Amino acid sequence: MMMMRAVSLLAWAATFSHFLVGSNAFTTLAPPLKQHSRASHQVLFMGWGPDPIWSTATVQSNEKACASGKSVSLQVEVSPETAAEFKVPGQYVQVRLDDDTKPLFLAIASAPNPENPSFEFLVKKTDGNEWMTDVAAGASIQVSQVLGGGFPMEENLEGFKFDFPTQNLLLFAAGSGLAPIKSAIESGQLNVEPVAGGRSCRLYYGEKTFDDLCCVAQFAEWEAAGYQVVPVLSQPDAGETEWQGRSGYIQNALEEDGIAVPRNSGALLCGMKGMTESVKDLLVKAGVFEGRILFNF
Repeated sequence: MMMMRAVSLLAWAATFSHFLVGSNAFTTLAPPLKQHSRASHQVLFMGWGPDPIWSTATVQSNEKACASGKSVSLQVEVSPETAAEFKVPGQYVQVRLDDDTKPLFLAIASAPNPENPSFEFLVKKTDGNEWMTDVAAGASIQVSQVLGGGFPMEENLEGFKFDFPTQNLLLFAAGSGLAPIKSAIESGQLNVEPVAGGRSCRLYYGEKTFDDLCCVAQFAEWEAAGYQVVPVLSQPDAGETEWQGRSGYIQNALEEDGIAVPRNSGALLCGMKGMTESVKDLLVKAGVFEGRILFNF
């Protein structure tokens, strides 16, 4: 069976180290300064960044994303205007149940598609986000406009900006940090080609156990499209499924494998701060151009 390894997403600062990867609502921000409603939406003034403009969305489905049930996959119908704003994998939205709910910051897991006004989210179950992970199909929630610039792939991976063309890609995702990486894979914007001489790609995806791995049913499809999937389990013996693959942490797996041609390689990272910093350090020391080590924040 095909597997993968892990990396998740760094936050803008230490206090934001989880909210873009679908793990939980932020709890460290200052309270809203004020709130008012417009004709068709509400604006929440947070005192930082763009003010979220809320619109109503409908939950289409809520299913287990992994065998353990510790993460869920949500399909949410958004407005055509919101769908059209999503252009680059790695962008995110704020999501809340109502005015009294602290928003979650969730990277969009589906590929950009203005013709399909539906977003997928991968959400790990944590204390306090039950309103999202247990939400029923048909329920109404509130979604902000699409935020962030996403992974700057076009600017930094294509062409000769860094002297050599990008021929080899490395993707690193841990936990629900798989969400924006999944979006990048399925978008086609990475321009990976499963042919001799085409751009190659390897995905390191980390979870605790095999049963915590999300999107396992899609691994074969990704492999057929040219993405080598390498799961890395930090606690393989804690799960119910026997594991014969890689164990430890993503950065350990990268160090073991090495980077064949660093100067024509690029990377996308999404995960916890410790992992992403370690992976970036390994990539830079190996000779990967720092400008080709991309984050979605």
